[in-house]
Amino acid sequence: MTSAPLDSRGFSLIELMCSMTIGSMILLAAAALLGSSGDGYERVGGGVASEREGRAVITQLATDLSTARFHQNGVLEISVAAWPADRLGFLSLQPPQSQSDAGRIGDLCAVVYYIKDLTIGGKTVRCLMRGFRESADTFKALGNNRVASLFTERSHIDEPVAFGVVAFEARPKSRDASGKWIDWLENDIAGPEALDVRLIIARRDLAGKLKLPRDWDGAGTTAHLLGKAAGADRHAKLEVFATLIRYGNHESS
Repeated sequence: MTSAPLDSRGFSLIELMCSMTIGSMILLAAAALLGSSGDGYERVGGGVASEREGRAVITQLATDLSTARFHQNGVLEISVAAWPADRLGFLSLQPPQSQSDAGRIGDLCAVVYYIKDLTIGGKTVRCLMRGFRESADTFKALGNNRVASLFTERSHIDEPVAFGVVAFEARPKSRDASGKWIDWLENDIAGPEALDVRLIIARRDLAGKLKLPRDWDGAGTTAHLLGKAAGADRHAKLEVFATLIRYGNHESS
């Protein structure tokens, strides 16, 4: 008695090629899905980082301005550039822990904010800088009638407080007789009552494409990446922070 022969036939060449094709398509689809997820994570992560940084700057600025003291030699420099880069310098009462033991002789200090281009990783990154002058320096400058020197750049101690800053505006305001906010007049020796602050930060993916100073100015071949400053609120890759911050010397008004 003989048994039936076993079917020893394997996969044909056509079947094998079909299987490989289907497998390749599945792998490509999975890779595309992972890539899309990674890009989405980067966009969300970059947006969260920009928002966190922007809110931290506004909080720091509001803290500094809450005890500001107006001085005629302070800085309220308004930029006329397409993407403004205002400069702000003022005297401010600061707590003891914000100063070093050697530099502290009182609580009156000086603070300056300005825009500066830093070279990081071989490319330009536009930053908002904060310069802090301790009370020993401040009182010395006051005694020598050199207050303006407190607000000049000191690269060895000034620090960036925000990276990827496209624009910084700090416009002084005062109230008219009806209580409406208007632009502050320089001949008003009482100083401004508030600052209308607007900070624009590029998200990480956009900032990575702005490699030269002219790119951050919205000029040259990359001008289309930023668009117009007036449309910053509608730009998907820009974070805009705008608020009115009271100037400390009018804190009781």
